[in-house]
Amino acid sequence: MPAGVSWSQYIKFSIAAFLAMSAGSQTVHIYYKPLNDLNVYVEKELEAHSKS
Repeated sequence: MPAGVSWSQYIKFSIAAFLAMSAGSQTVHIYYKPLNDLNVYVEKELEAHSKS
């Protein structure tokens, strides 16, 4: 195993890291709402692309 840790420690760390990453990304999506205006952005880019 990397750094001489046991399988159980490695799995525990991996699960904890995954849960922290998931919670962080969920918090960003709840707080900042980055995908709310995605359709507007796509339409604007399609219009700009069709003009050129």
